[in-house]
Amino acid sequence: MIIAVDGPTASGKGTIARALAAHFALPHLDTGLLYRAVGRQVFLDGGDPDDGGDALAGCAFPDSRLQDPHLRDESTGGLASRVSIHAGVRQALFDRQRAFAVQQGGAVLDGRDIGTVIAPEAEAKLFVTASVQTRAHRRFLEMRERGVQITLLEIEDDLRRRDERDRNRAVAPLIPAPDAMVIDTSALERDEAIKAAIRAVEDALGTTGDG
Repeated sequence: MIIAVDGPTASGKGTIARALAAHFALPHLDTGLLYRAVGRQVFLDGGDPDDGGDALAGCAFPDSRLQDPHLRDESTGGLASRVSIHAGVRQALFDRQRAFAVQQGGAVLDGRDIGTVIAPEAEAKLFVTASVQTRAHRRFLEMRERGVQITLLEIEDDLRRRDERDRNRAVAPLIPAPDAMVIDTSALERDEAIKAAIRAVEDALGTTGDG
């Protein structure tokens, strides 16, 4: 069983995907970390994330890069959005994501093109979204807890730029799969969003849970 969870930055898709993985006892992959690792590697190499060659070179990041605490920085998220527009980067990371998705027993993957490109045959597809204002507020609180000095307006502006890039890129744009269940978490608390996601997956699988 493959569960695909797509959506924009700070929509809650990561939280939902981890909860689904725990609920259905499946391994989980945050594919966004792969793109963040590429962006971080390009930065460390002194490259230009807008240059296709430099971005592709960043795909050779060591596995240890996935443990780099800077991957969660806002600046790295911006770099990830910029390198992800390159077709070469997406192709280089495709096999890694695909292998995880089709492993025996199934998996949960969250990202931006799981249900449309990486695993279009997924038995359950969710598209998790929320308003820019809601997403910016969530990210602002997260950054504040981590001691990062950034304003709410800066985060909103960054999210709008990322959304623009992600939705309008030529390769694998951020769009819901035709058969995806859309969950808007703008007005939902964490547990409410998770319950809604579990119900959506159970509906897709034709099963019923015990709550």
